[in-house]
This record gives sequence, C-alpha cells and structure tokens, in this order.
Amino acid sequence: MKSLGIDIGSSSIKVSIYSMEEGKTLGSAHYPAQEMPITAHQKGWAEQDPEMWWDSMIQAYKEVKRNNPGIENEIVSIGISYQMHGLVCLDNNLKPLRPSIIWCDSRAVGYGDKAFNDLGEAYCLNNLLNSPGNFTASKFKWVKENEPGLFSKVHKICLPGDYISYKLTGNLTTTYTGLSEGIFYDFNLGEVSSQLMDYYGFSADHIPTVQSSFSDHGQVSEKIAEELGIPSEAHVFYKSGDQPNNAFSLNVLNPGEIAATAGTSGVVYGVTDQDFIDKKQRVNSFAHVNHDALNKRIGVLLCVNGTGIANSWTKKILSKNDYASMNAEASSVSVGSDGLFFYPFGNGSERMLNNSNPGASFNGIDFNRHGDRHILRSVQEGIAMAFKYGMEAFVENNMNISIIRAGYANMFQSEIFSQTLADLSGVDIHLYNTDGSVGAARGALVGGGFSNETEVFQGLKVVKEFSPSAEAGSVNEHYNNWKKSLNKNI
Repeated sequence: MKSLGIDIGSSSIKVSIYSMEEGKTLGSAHYPAQEMPITAHQKGWAEQDPEMWWDSMIQAYKEVKRNNPGIENEIVSIGISYQMHGLVCLDNNLKPLRPSIIWCDSRAVGYGDKAFNDLGEAYCLNNLLNSPGNFTASKFKWVKENEPGLFSKVHKICLPGDYISYKLTGNLTTTYTGLSEGIFYDFNLGEVSSQLMDYYGFSADHIPTVQSSFSDHGQVSEKIAEELGIPSEAHVFYKSGDQPNNAFSLNVLNPGEIAATAGTSGVVYGVTDQDFIDKKQRVNSFAHVNHDALNKRIGVLLCVNGTGIANSWTKKILSKNDYASMNAEASSVSVGSDGLFFYPFGNGSERMLNNSNPGASFNGIDFNRHGDRHILRSVQEGIAMAFKYGMEAFVENNMNISIIRAGYANMFQSEIFSQTLADLSGVDIHLYNTDGSVGAARGALVGGGFSNETEVFQGLKVVKEFSPSAEAGSVNEHYNNWKKSLNKNI
C-alpha cells in the first residue's frame, strides 16, 4: 500500500511515494531544477500562475515514475502540502481568473490594518487570534477594491493546495486550518467569521466546502487517472499548509512541541492547547492539522520571509556553483564574519517587524577586509539571527522552547546555519529524514484510515544533531550587536 505526497512550494514542486508496509520513501523528485519564477509587477508584490504549479507537479510525478518503473501501482491515498496564505480566484468553471497572490506579497497590509482597527482589537485577537494583516482575506479585499471587474466574476476562492486537489479530483474543498491561515475562521464559534466576511463585503458562497485536514477531499478523476497513471481508486485524504504539515511530518502534534523549517522562508512553529495571542502580532496563531472542538491544538507560527531565498540570491549574485561549495567557503571565516552584519528582510513585509518592509541590507562592510567568504557567512548568520529575534516573542508569551525539530533539508543542511541557530537558541536541534512531501504522504494514510498517528511515523529517524557549542558566547555577543543595529533602523 502506497501513498503519494505532493508539496506545492514557491520554489519548486516535490512529490514522494511512500510505502506504509516498508515505512520508507520509495521515490522522490522535484520540478523545476531551478527555482520557479515569482512575478513582481510592483515593489512588494509576488504572484505565481496556479497552472505552473500543476504543470510542475505533473513533471515531478512523471520523473518519479521514470526513475522507478511501476512505483505508482497500489497508490491508495494522496496528501497535499502547500505554500500558505496564497489567494487563488476561480470563475464559474473553476478556472483561475488571475495569477495567485502568494504568501510573500505585501500589497494588502493597509486593508488588514484598517480591518483590525474597524473590527476592533478585542474581536480580532480573541476570535480570529490575529489581525487580518496581510493574509488571504485581506488579499481578496485588495482584489475587490482594485480589480472590481474581475472580482465580480469570482465564483470561489481557495488556497494553492485546494486548487491542486481540485485538479486531481474535480472536487473543490478547503480545510479549517486553511480558513484559519487566511483569517476567515472564528475560533470561538468554530466557523467562518461572518463578521469579517460582512466587513470585507464577501459572500459566504465564495468559500468552498469546508472539511478537516484528515478527510476525503475527493477521488482521482478518470481523466487524471488515464493521463497520469495515478490509480483511480486513490483519494486525496489530507491537505495542509506547508508549516502545519512540516510540524506533522516531524510528529509535532502536542502542546510544547516545536518544529522548524528553512526553505524559501523560515519558520519556527510551536503547538499549544491555549489561545496564543501576541498583541504585537510578531507571531501568528492558526488551527493545527489536528485541531478540533474537543481538543484545541493551536499552531503558533513565526515566519522569516527572507531565508532560503536570501541564500539563493547570494549564490546568484556571487556566481557560485552550488551550496556545498558556498558553505565550505563560508567556513573559512570565524564566527561573527569579522563584524559584517546581514539583515534578510528583502522578501516582502515581515510580520515579526510589525509588517514593515525595510529591505535586506549589509552593515559594516569594510572594503579592505571583507570578501565573498565573509558575505556568504554573514548571510547565514543573519538568517539565524532573524530566527532568534522572532523567537523572543515566544519567550515573552511564556512559550518555552526545549528542542527544535526540523527536516534535514534546505538551509538545515548547512552546518554554519544549524550550529549558529543552536548557539543562539540555547537548545538542541534534531534533524530528521523527512520533508513536506513525505509528511503529506503520511498524513494521507492517517486521513484515509490506513494508519494511525503512532504507526505512520515508523521510519522517522534523527540523522543529525546540533547542540550549543563553546562558541555560543561569541555568537550571542554578535547577535546583541546585530540586534542593536537593527532596532536603530526599523
């Protein structure tokens, strides 16, 4: 019995096929080999074509089949992880009316701020657990106000994973955790917030059928089964935003557990059974994949937009061949990068900086001392320091971090980044043999009733560990100077 996991990222689409009996991944592939383009017609904008995700998913799936003949046989379940907060607008034929306004697009900040003031802090924080901010609901408000002709044609809106699920099955649904990430969900009532919908001028009909993450979202259509070779018996049994799914993939389901990721953006995600409200809105609270009326599970999300994308930008600008050689070059520089500071805030408005968008920058460049290797190290240190800066919101709200779990992927494959973060956080970091697509495949087995939450994590293993080192004092001293310089300029 096999499960197909699909991870809809903003850099690439990854698919994995997982065997329940063997407890391991049988094959994986991602597409494209280079990062997918993000279109920015204006400063702070970020859009992607939903059909690009679909076409890339098909290419990745075909590559898995090509490299592993017959691997698609016995697929019974499909799970989908996706980039959070994206807005997909669909017409009466459920075709996209415009490119998706994705997670790092900051055009809707003003609408969210006004909604927070007009709806009131008490309602927003106590019922929505967040300001409407720059999330999906506010992005749809931007469409309503700036593209009224297009808005009038919108039949349904959905998230990126909802759209890919629809393409596979012909059935359009969304999830409770998805509603909460868009700030459509009233936690006190356990339903779509009619107060927010009325305020923004949306119809309840804009929202697809709402289901739990672990449920039957539709059976693979005959057309797709014939075109792609996915067994027609397979159903989409799981959908989740990438960060709740990353936590699930690391078996982070209960209060006090912490997951992290460092892909295009970086995230620290903790689970609590309390309504977690950060009045400064540096971190945000969403329904976790296993949240329900009887067992409250709130995922508290810290996001650093400029993480892997900053490292990728550095690779391109400095014309480096690969990340391994970049890490080796950076390792020749001591902790602190000889006084060079990097601020990775160049990928849209940063929630932990009160939705400001200061842009990325270097501070302290010395033309006589600093070269490529200093820049390479300072970028990784700066990203880790941005994590530390954001995690202070957890500490201030009495949410302690005792260990950080992450997949052995993306920037966590860099010893410089991982060790710097361990030194700054003061806790151990455990890296596991999993990723978003594998987590989605496991989630689909649970959603389809083929496995439970204990059995499905057989085969999940720690592959690398980092503990605070003897250089932690120097790292934190560098961080204090980094923070002082940041606070002067935001």
